[in-house]
Amino acid sequence: MSALPLDETGDVLIKPLSAHIGAEIHGVDLTHPLTPSQVSAIRAALLKWRVVFFREQFLSHEQHVAFSAQFGELTVGHPVFGHVDGHPEVYSIAKHRKATRFEGEPIRRPWSGWHTDVTAAVNPPFASILRGVTIPPYGGDTQWTNLVIAYQKLSAPLRGFIDGLRGVHRFTPPPGAAATSEFVDAVQRRSLVSEHPLVRVHPETGERALYVSPTFLKHVVSLTARESQALLELLWEHVTRPDFTVRFKWEPGSLAFWDNRSTAHLAPTDIFDLDFDRQLYRTTLVGDVPVGPDGRASVSIEGSPVEAAAAFALN
Repeated sequence: MSALPLDETGDVLIKPLSAHIGAEIHGVDLTHPLTPSQVSAIRAALLKWRVVFFREQFLSHEQHVAFSAQFGELTVGHPVFGHVDGHPEVYSIAKHRKATRFEGEPIRRPWSGWHTDVTAAVNPPFASILRGVTIPPYGGDTQWTNLVIAYQKLSAPLRGFIDGLRGVHRFTPPPGAAATSEFVDAVQRRSLVSEHPLVRVHPETGERALYVSPTFLKHVVSLTARESQALLELLWEHVTRPDFTVRFKWEPGSLAFWDNRSTAHLAPTDIFDLDFDRQLYRTTLVGDVPVGPDGRASVSIEGSPVEAAAAFALN
């Protein structure tokens, strides 16, 4: 019988959760500053496993921000939908967020709801750090997928075709649903539209990731509407294959830290069939401008880059 695949780096214990993505990290207390070796071990695990999880970390907003700042510069909570009062770096992920709810029943497809955070911006966040506070006793799991392995598992001819393609990302309601007034007001106040490569070269590892956020990517540049639809639906179906994913069951005090450059994730919808409340809080770290295999960087069509929270507070 083989041993459990654990990786011990000093006092940091890393426990992988699936073949391609996800690991739990034990042996650290996130309420206090980490040592340089702990920061290094966590960052290495993030690059390898794409999303890492911590349990029983009961952080305040201030401690959440302090933990996040050890890995990069924090953005404002959300560049379009705001932040928690008094905490410009923190965004509330509540069960009934008015700004991101829609009217009507959206068309449900296998990839519905999957997304990479804020890809409508020209410099999407490098990472997102989500903290569970009020958690249902069951339901409400979040899933992540590995966009690097998804790219690698495509056929060589298809990889060669999409390596030079680019797509337009923006905030819009899902197909079949209508925007609420809160959503329209928020998007009009801070319109963000960007053109990104369909394949992104990871700035730290050099790996290629299939950068096709299903919620935000609307069409492929230079293709006809039908060609674009067919290609994107093929890619979206591919990136959400179960064998590329990990599913996380939240508990109070759980924390998920994911690399936004190489993952997409799916927020739960089963919580709306339950009477339980659900409240999480997220911070994000300032990201760079994506670059494709051809060396071409993303470009902004509308809006400006996502600012650091410190810069946002001065405006």
